[in-house]
Amino acid sequence: MKKIVILAVIALVSFSASAMELSEYKVFYKLNESSTFNALVRYLNANEDQADQLNYIFDLTERKLNYANKKQSTVAAEKAMMFNLGNAKSILSQDQYRKYLIVLNVSRFSEYDTLAELK
Repeated sequence: MKKIVILAVIALVSFSASAMELSEYKVFYKLNESSTFNALVRYLNANEDQADQLNYIFDLTERKLNYANKKQSTVAAEKAMMFNLGNAKSILSQDQYRKYLIVLNVSRFSEYDTLAELK
């Protein structure tokens, strides 16, 4: 029974992640900007080692997203996102990772609100 539930959750997450367009991954570029990154580190209360590792992960994520944009590949962009999330989860504590996910979601959806207001 657990396997069925886990498979259903994985399928749902895969579907929702794959439904994103390439432009929706812009939040990772924004988080890699110096001032935004420093604010994120302060919000997460990350130590110096965590900050260095996050910075490295964000740089690699940006490279992977640049490749995905160049190839117009949503699959590559999704892999870049999963790379970022998986590595951030291994670096951050459970509470820090929860805050990180909140920042990602708020940033992503506030961008939608801004675009809707412009139309």
